[in-house]
Amino acid sequence: MSLASIKVACSNCNLRELCMPLGLNDDELERIDSLVATRRKLKRGDTLFHNGERFTALYAIRTGFFKTAITTEDGRDQVTGFQMAGEIIGLDGIVNDQHTCDAVALEDAEVCEMPFERIEELSREVNALQRHVHKIMSREIVREHGVMLLLGSMRAEERLAAFLLNLVQRLHARGFSQLELVLRMTREEIGSYLGLKLETVSRTFSKFAEDGIVEVKQRHIRILDTEALKRIVNPQVCS
Repeated sequence: MSLASIKVACSNCNLRELCMPLGLNDDELERIDSLVATRRKLKRGDTLFHNGERFTALYAIRTGFFKTAITTEDGRDQVTGFQMAGEIIGLDGIVNDQHTCDAVALEDAEVCEMPFERIEELSREVNALQRHVHKIMSREIVREHGVMLLLGSMRAEERLAAFLLNLVQRLHARGFSQLELVLRMTREEIGSYLGLKLETVSRTFSKFAEDGIVEVKQRHIRILDTEALKRIVNPQVCS
């Protein structure tokens, strides 16, 4: 496959950062393109991988939205993260060669499946790919730390404001609006992720709407005052 045809094949994909690191020649691009073993389509509610399943691949999300979750001892679903188009899912399995959570599609989705053995093999030969894989892993660690901080020290309003700001920032990085979003997850799933009860999430959304910070129409959220959200999360910096 030529450089031109790879660029055409990937032109509508948000994952160029992983699949097409800058400064590669035709031969290196061809080899990286060969990483994608298959593309998988999933329907809303389908599971991409299960907790305890053997880890064999990373998945680049082409379209759609996912949640990762674990089942607690008392049988409840604890949401551990939300992943969107343009992000990589499956990094949890690298440590012990098995997945530590379930990954469930929140809407119809498509992923590129990239066998991890092949990624490791190519990373040793193509330095740019190795750097990009490390960057993606590092980004995930930083995000995990952010969530721990969120759950450890913030009030309900701060948690929800930080969640909305993070979501629009990630969506904006992928070319979507900075001010409008459609929540693919339920209020209950947001509460599970943020360590809040469903009623608290609903009440906090209502308060934000009353204060003129957001406009809420079911799952459609329009941010009317980004600065107000930032002040809720970090009053010292914004005062």
